[in-house]
Amino acid sequence: MKILVINCGSSSIKYQLFNMTDESVLAKGIVEKIGLNGSFIKNERADGDKVKLEGNIYDHQQGIEYVLGVLTSKKHGSIKKLEEIQAVGHRVVHGGEAFKGSVSITEDMIAKMEEMVELAPLHNPPNLKGIYAITNLIPGVPQVGVFDTAFHQSMKPESFMYAIPHALYTKYGIRRYGFHGSSHRFVSQELSKILNNTSEDFKVITCHLGNGASIAAIKGGKSVDTSMGLTPVEGLMMGTRCGDLDVGALTYIMNKEEIGLNATNTLLNKHSGVLGISGVSSDMREVEAAAENGNERAILALRMYEYRIKKYIGAYAAAMGGVDAIIFTGGIGENASETRANVMTGLEFLGIDFDFEKNDGVRGKEIELTKEGSRVKVWIIPTDEELVIARDTYEIVK
Repeated sequence: MKILVINCGSSSIKYQLFNMTDESVLAKGIVEKIGLNGSFIKNERADGDKVKLEGNIYDHQQGIEYVLGVLTSKKHGSIKKLEEIQAVGHRVVHGGEAFKGSVSITEDMIAKMEEMVELAPLHNPPNLKGIYAITNLIPGVPQVGVFDTAFHQSMKPESFMYAIPHALYTKYGIRRYGFHGSSHRFVSQELSKILNNTSEDFKVITCHLGNGASIAAIKGGKSVDTSMGLTPVEGLMMGTRCGDLDVGALTYIMNKEEIGLNATNTLLNKHSGVLGISGVSSDMREVEAAAENGNERAILALRMYEYRIKKYIGAYAAAMGGVDAIIFTGGIGENASETRANVMTGLEFLGIDFDFEKNDGVRGKEIELTKEGSRVKVWIIPTDEELVIARDTYEIVK
């Protein structure tokens, strides 16, 4: 079975075409700058063939038309006709409490998603546009929605509730939902396979560190807590998101700066985090380079970033009554050896015998980073959220 996985952003579409016989990737690519000047699509085939096509791409439907056109083209395609695509899996950011797992996309499911747009106004609308486009362009092909929030639906109320009037939860669903669920689920399951440990008491802390970042406490394969909340703003300090912030500080800023909700939302999501502190960039590589040159704000940004990761690891170890393994994943988690080393320094009391030499310079490789005999294992496991979506789509459609 060939499955197309689609991840629609506000002005982009990431995609991968899988052959589920061996879970190989036949093609992958991205459409960027949808609705903007300079739109283009980049496609890479399994045999290494690469192409970049530029043109006016006004909306997501036209973007997906480009994707389907490239996939079936004689020169750069991976399939001969669209009928070879037997299912389409969509990444959907927010499933609220309505979706506790991946589901077949139906009219009723789409209606429920449309009701939840307010919970993720930046993410769910483009996710829906991808679904609408496939429905129009390949009518009849089975579609599956895989939700970032679904994995965290196993959290108990003491983990997901906020200490606000209960009526606000019952009326509006205001609670912690968590995100990056496909990533946390994938890497924790991979480690269970590696260590051959499927015990209900197997305690893992997964650190998905990228421009967006979150940490999850996972016990027996189920999420018991996670750092992101109602929205992806809460938790760790991120590339441009502030992470944990005193609500009183927020209202104080709004009053002093005389700004409204839209400006405040932009401030927290686009101008804060590593970018806001360093004044250099949201790209960790550029911030690290500035820190090496003595930029004090860049140094402060890195220390803050690492401190919050360390704090959450300690908190989640306490919440689970211990920890057996810690996983680093995501663009920063997989590639930033100095960040990993600084986070691990001082956590020896948990039973971690970290191998700093083995860690040094490791990038994007599945590898254990602790010494033999370490009670708590530390691993890098590259994430593969698209494969999770493809697997769920295959199981549901099959």
